[in-house]
Amino acid sequence: MNEFTLNAQARTDLGKGASRRLRHAANIPAVVYGGNKPAESVTILAKEIAKLFENEAAYSHVIELNVDGAKQNVIVKAMQRHPSKQFIMHADFVRVVAGQKLTAIVPVHFVGEEAPVKKGGEISHVLNEIEVTCLPKDLPEFIEVDLSALEIGAIVHLSDLKAPKGVEFVALAHGDDKAVANVHAPRVAPEEAEEGAAE
Repeated sequence: MNEFTLNAQARTDLGKGASRRLRHAANIPAVVYGGNKPAESVTILAKEIAKLFENEAAYSHVIELNVDGAKQNVIVKAMQRHPSKQFIMHADFVRVVAGQKLTAIVPVHFVGEEAPVKKGGEISHVLNEIEVTCLPKDLPEFIEVDLSALEIGAIVHLSDLKAPKGVEFVALAHGDDKAVANVHAPRVAPEEAEEGAAE
């Protein structure tokens, strides 16, 4: 199992101006909350947080956050990126409490896409991540979706997926059976359609 760790420092200088100054100094403002403790404002080195999140698994793993020597387990709740440059501008973390269920966003990995494509279908990924709730020990690294048996016109919904042991899909628990992917017939190119009309 991967070890995910981040070092942070507590910060008292808050507000938009302070956050801007932090970013200029190559630091990222972040907030840690939950776990029946008060919210905590921290700062993390930009290069350190960028390196950690190069690994997709970090988004759905428990991270050991070391704030001025005090360690706590957290997961990513939200990440704000620059709209065009895509670097991280702000992060929200939620404390993980053993034995207490957590809610997290987990990436979707699609497999078996060659089979429907060979049949002439085109695949659309509707969801690239799924919100789950589970105990920290059951948090999956990703949810695998097998598309190999799909025919043209087929849609995969959340209810079609087998959730890992101890894991529940949040949307499904609220009665929202979201579409995850679908296979559709190729769209006719406009030139071909015009030629057909001319004939």
